[in-house]
This record gives sequence, structure tokens and C-alpha cells, in this order.
Amino acid sequence: MSKPAARTPRRPLAAVVLGTREERLAEPQPPRAARIGAYALFFLLGVAVSICGSFVQALWPPAGVLLALAATAATFYGGLRVTGTRLGAGMPVAGWFLAMLLLIVPRPEGDTVLWSNATSLAWLFAGSVLGVICATLPTRTSWFPGVPGPPR
Repeated sequence: MSKPAARTPRRPLAAVVLGTREERLAEPQPPRAARIGAYALFFLLGVAVSICGSFVQALWPPAGVLLALAATAATFYGGLRVTGTRLGAGMPVAGWFLAMLLLIVPRPEGDTVLWSNATSLAWLFAGSVLGVICATLPTRTSWFPGVPGPPR
């Protein structure tokens, strides 16, 4: 009789999608010029996601809010993973907030993009929370955001 093959332990879905802490910390640091370009790109991507998400959440409530938040989380986390720094998540958050400030302000005609309804407030609050979560995830850098830490 042969013994059954040992099964590999199943990884949780979060570890499969996001990777474990050890896997994230073991990734190589991108070159400085590539990081600077990625910071600018993710800032602009944060602006675009904020503008598009503001219209999507109003167009298809309540599924639009979930779709907009998924895109927002992917942008923030993508900035973190591509650059490997907290600033990589902070730049799309900054772009997202800048665009949100411009979208909240009413125009002289009285038109507004974001209303004071449940879906708009959920979009604003949950997007802010996602930004804070992604900007505080562990990275390979030291405490100062954007500066690579010493090799481990």
C-alpha cells in the first residue's frame, strides 16, 4: 500500500491575492528614477479614479459604490506594491483627495458632482479609509516614506 501524498496547506484568499508579509518584504526595490516616475503616474491615476468613481457611484447605486471602491483600493495598493514605499500608496491618495475636494465644491450655477446622499458619503468615507489602510501596510522602506531602508 502506498501512502497518500502530503497535501500542501491551503493559503487564505487574502494571502493569495495580496501576498504574505514576508513575500512583500522580500521583493526587490525598483530603481530611484522608476519610483519617481511611478509616483507621478500614480498621482494622476488617483485623480482619474476619483473623478471616474464619483460619476460611477452616482450612476449605478449601490453597485457603483462597490465598483468605485474596488478601483480605488486597487490603485492605492498598486502604488504601494509597484514602488515598495508608503509614498507609493500616498501619492494616489493625495491625487484622489485633491480631485475629491474639487468635486465637492459646488459650481456657481449650483451644480455639484457629489451630493450629500448615502452613496456619495460612503464613497468619500470608505475611500479615505482604504487610503489610510494602504498607506500604513508594511513595506521594505524605513519609517520616512519614499526612502528605501537598509538591505535586510
